[in-house]
Amino acid sequence: MSQEIKQPTLAPMLSVRRGARAVEFYKAAFGARELFKIEAPDGAVVAQLAIGQSEFWVSDESPEHLNFSPETLGGATARMVLVLENPDAVFAQAVTAGAKSVWAVDDQDYGWRVGRVVDPFGHHWEIGKPLSSR
Repeated sequence: MSQEIKQPTLAPMLSVRRGARAVEFYKAAFGARELFKIEAPDGAVVAQLAIGQSEFWVSDESPEHLNFSPETLGGATARMVLVLENPDAVFAQAVTAGAKSVWAVDDQDYGWRVGRVVDPFGHHWEIGKPLSSR
């Protein structure tokens, strides 16, 4: 029996090389929870993860289906924006887990405290929160 969908949802799917390693990275870096995962005999994975109430998917790239990782493309085509209470701590946790700092968390003129990392699979993550009114 199929599950009833009460409202539409939208969740990105990140194409990566080394999908199983990516799943473990996202757990360590951002505290992601694994909701669903299938693994092919060749080791390729498709996994559904969640950070808080936000869900996203991770899949090994499949050029035969025109799904390419940032490593194959030479850069990412989108950024993930992670909004949470303590961006400084999560930024540091991501770097400890293997992400590289693009710019450190800092207060921006446009009213956000935000920094950016690039994960080991080529996806960029902006980690921040809105600042209270000045």
